[in-house]
Amino acid sequence: MTSSAIAVSGLRKAYGDRVVLDGIDFDVAEGSVFSLLGPNGAGKTTTVNVLTTLTAADAGTVRVAGHDVAAATKAVRAVIGVTGQFAAVDDLLSGRENLRMMADLRRVRSGRVVTDLLERFDLAESADKLAATYSGGMRRKLDLAMTLVGGPRIIFLDEPTTGLDPRSRRTMWGIVRELVAEGTTVFLTTQYLEEADQLADRIAVLDQGHLVAHGTPDELKRLVPGTHVRLRFTAPAALDAAARLLAGSTRDDQELTLRVPNEGDSRSLRALLDLLDENLLEAREFAVHTPDLDDVFLTLTGRPSAEAVAK
Repeated sequence: MTSSAIAVSGLRKAYGDRVVLDGIDFDVAEGSVFSLLGPNGAGKTTTVNVLTTLTAADAGTVRVAGHDVAAATKAVRAVIGVTGQFAAVDDLLSGRENLRMMADLRRVRSGRVVTDLLERFDLAESADKLAATYSGGMRRKLDLAMTLVGGPRIIFLDEPTTGLDPRSRRTMWGIVRELVAEGTTVFLTTQYLEEADQLADRIAVLDQGHLVAHGTPDELKRLVPGTHVRLRFTAPAALDAAARLLAGSTRDDQELTLRVPNEGDSRSLRALLDLLDENLLEAREFAVHTPDLDDVFLTLTGRPSAEAVAK
């Protein structure tokens, strides 16, 4: 069995009368990507702050790499790296100097480590330019490179691609996949649901201090009804016949399409196609629509994701 890189039980945190985390539980497997989703104010950053020893919990137990975050703070900090919502680079230093500074703080010999990280993150050509001249994507890459100094076993990425263009975001995704392939555990918070869908092995949805769902991306999508098959026909007569045949379907006469509720598995799809074939009906187009993480987010939290709002 895969052991837990992070184990959280009964985690509770309040600020005065405002309960931010109300007894949440989850485990993160070693060498995996775990994504924590939730609307603004749900408690995502507070969770990261507790797990990275920056904030003390009011109750519950949290173990990171087998160490209790309250009793073994130094041991936890020795095995983790943290990249926050905003790039924590020094604009008055060059990229190389930022990495050397982090190596000094980590008490790591900087020579080969700095060179390797500059090459890995495609920053070698800009290594001696001030970080103030870097683009948003370059600053993010430098920030993550600084996090990797010292080879942390567990990396916390708190909304690492916020504000990045699509190309820079996908570059960051590639880097995360490489890290996980090497055995690193990644704890990711994000408001980009496509990002979680692309990267995460498991996802937890946090809302108003409670974990309202937890599972793989596919398991979460199955929580939301609405899988259907969309059929497009070439003539109104074919649409009429199919609508009579397929009870519960919804038709669009202008588009000559029929929306048929369906489980989306291979057997139910085959049965649908066989029924059309038996009745000499041929669809020009055939597509299966399944709920995505935006649907899950809206259903579980009662509001659309920031990504959906921005579209």
